[in-house]
Amino acid sequence: MEIPRIQWYPGHIAKAEKKLTKVISKVDLVIEVRDARIPLSTGHPHLNQWIRNKKHILVINRSDMISQSSINSWSRWFRYNNQEPLWCDAKRGIGIKEIYKSTKNSRLSIDNRRLSRGMKIRPIRALTLGFPNVGKSALINRIANKKVVESARKAGVTRNLRWIRLDNGIDLLDSPGVIPPNLEDQKSALNLALCDDIGEAAYDFEIVAIEFIKIIAKLTKNKNANISVKKISDRYGVDILKGFQSPSEWIDDAASRHTSGDRKRMAYKLLEDYRNQFLGKISLELPQWN
Repeated sequence: MEIPRIQWYPGHIAKAEKKLTKVISKVDLVIEVRDARIPLSTGHPHLNQWIRNKKHILVINRSDMISQSSINSWSRWFRYNNQEPLWCDAKRGIGIKEIYKSTKNSRLSIDNRRLSRGMKIRPIRALTLGFPNVGKSALINRIANKKVVESARKAGVTRNLRWIRLDNGIDLLDSPGVIPPNLEDQKSALNLALCDDIGEAAYDFEIVAIEFIKIIAKLTKNKNANISVKKISDRYGVDILKGFQSPSEWIDDAASRHTSGDRKRMAYKLLEDYRNQFLGKISLELPQWN
């Protein structure tokens, strides 16, 4: 069965992106935030075009949601591709010191460049950029060491561009999550749905849950994915290996045990259990080496 196309591009994102393209030329530094579970799917295809020669810091949030072996593997991959990822858990404040240090070093470099050109030093302008719900607002609050923007675990909380003056000589621009207007890569779109990085109106819970089981089946072959078949089977009292053969039948069996036969509720429960780490620290994407 063909998966119905996942498409989500709410009006506030479209408006914000138009404003963003006008101000991005005025920023000195771009702090890009991605989701550790899907670091490739949460990389915007237009990023390089936007940042050009600007300073760029790559922050990968939600490091607590994947295994250390996955973090190590991705770190090697990014370094091989000439990027230095900074891992963090913005919710608990882990990794914030390294990000703060990197922004401070970037500021010094920008200041020196301005002085060498006979220009005055001014607060540098930094932009936080990333897909919806990857944790940009939580990160900003941690960097600012106080609550300056609203933060919640759902897509679409930040709806307008807002400048925030930090104590370290940095003006930080908080922006709504930006996604490509057309999600041509539907594999990435599925990953965004699984990680709750796009609105629920964009997809069908049952279909996405079935695809999740298929993804888990493939990932069991890679130890870095950190998947425990026993943990998943024990949680629902239904052997997930059966689900690998017939995901739809597995949802039926699990629904009969947990949701009075309601497939949609069972599908939602499975997705929420993954998002809340009840199934373990599972990486949906792993590096592919050429």
